[in-house]
Amino acid sequence: MEGKILIANRGEIAIRIMQACKDLGLDYVVVYTAADEDSEHVRQNRDSKGNNKRAWQITSYTDPNDILAVADHTECTAIHPGYGFFSEDFRFARRVTVRDRPLTFIGPNWQVIKNLGDKINTKKVAKSLSIPVIPGTDSPIYNEMEAEEIADSLLDDQKSHNIKNPSILVKAAAGGGGMGIEEVSEIERFRRVYRQVQNYAKRQFGDAGVLIEQCLRDYNHLEVQLLCSRHGERLHFGTRNCTIQSTGRQKRVEASPGFDDSCFAYDFDSNEVLERIVQYSLKLASHVRYDNVGTWEWIVAQNGQPYLLEVNTRIQVENDISARISYINGKHPNLIREQIRIALGDRIGFSQDAIKFNGASIELRIVAEDTRRGFAPWIGTIEKFNFPQHEWATVYTHVPFDRPYMIPSDFDPNLALVVLWGDSIQETKERASQFLHETVIEGKNSKNEPIITNMEYLHNNLDRLLTF
Repeated sequence: MEGKILIANRGEIAIRIMQACKDLGLDYVVVYTAADEDSEHVRQNRDSKGNNKRAWQITSYTDPNDILAVADHTECTAIHPGYGFFSEDFRFARRVTVRDRPLTFIGPNWQVIKNLGDKINTKKVAKSLSIPVIPGTDSPIYNEMEAEEIADSLLDDQKSHNIKNPSILVKAAAGGGGMGIEEVSEIERFRRVYRQVQNYAKRQFGDAGVLIEQCLRDYNHLEVQLLCSRHGERLHFGTRNCTIQSTGRQKRVEASPGFDDSCFAYDFDSNEVLERIVQYSLKLASHVRYDNVGTWEWIVAQNGQPYLLEVNTRIQVENDISARISYINGKHPNLIREQIRIALGDRIGFSQDAIKFNGASIELRIVAEDTRRGFAPWIGTIEKFNFPQHEWATVYTHVPFDRPYMIPSDFDPNLALVVLWGDSIQETKERASQFLHETVIEGKNSKNEPIITNMEYLHNNLDRLLTF
């Protein structure tokens, strides 16, 4: 393939994109801020004399002018946004592609990002296709009185159905990744929470639109991984379960496939539900002419009823666990590589029938955080960072193994992603437990206190996987 990619992200995803570019024979450059100077995504692009060959310093990962200036100076032909930052910003995607020196945006076309980036619009489109969605608003709510009437009605409806502890979620319509969501169980608290979310939404996303919906309990949070092309090809790489999350709704342990009868006695046919959400996802993707990688997020209630939650129009952190249960000609696909290839104009080149599913996979997100104190971030210096080597595990990290590393306070203290796989979910859980026991992470903060990570939390939650 031909082209030069600017990787507009940081950390482990930047490294994974770098490797995908190398696999495809594509040149690339990376960007970094002063806080990330010691990150591996920067150091791997220095020559033996310490000069940055492919790494360019910028003031911020969210400054489009900085990023586009580097792209022009280095004669890049495409931009990969990774996840977060500009990955779901349709304005950035549009600007990249319509400027005087246009670049390829490695992701869906900007119109699709715009249409699916608004939860309310996604809900409207889904309802028009008879795809089930969570009960609640299907148009932007900006008026406080109207919002309170809707909230009161949703709470009363739950009470009439004898739902224990009824509550609603007040959500920023343009938000994502668990951001801008508050729960309300008493109508007397609604106005204060509504104003809080509306102000947050306007400040963070430039849109004060708010979504109000019923809060579901005793559910599993599932995902469907799709791969689509501009040539009308659309296929899937199975399902994932990401129910184990922090108090801020940030995922911590994920597994694929989304359900497994060996883990729990479900009150429904788990295979039938998984197939249903896959087909619903493909139906919506076809309707909007989706043309890159994407993740359809679902809530599945304990009775097996699925509800579409949102669509993430980007590559996700946990994409590799889908790849690890998938085989094409006996090999695991690389979804980041597929994403780049398709964005640059290639056809997918294989059919759904060519993808064979087998086994199970788990991803552990190792974070420097205190799970006993609301997942509070820990900031300090890592002095020892050792992971075991196994043929059934891989580690994605930007943290160096051979020298101390100061965790930047500018970003979430994510340290590593560990992906494990096996012939069954039980075998994979046992391997995950073994891997955590064999991992050594040592460090101290400015008060000389030892590092705090979430590894014990990850281990203690393995048995909760795929259960209600």
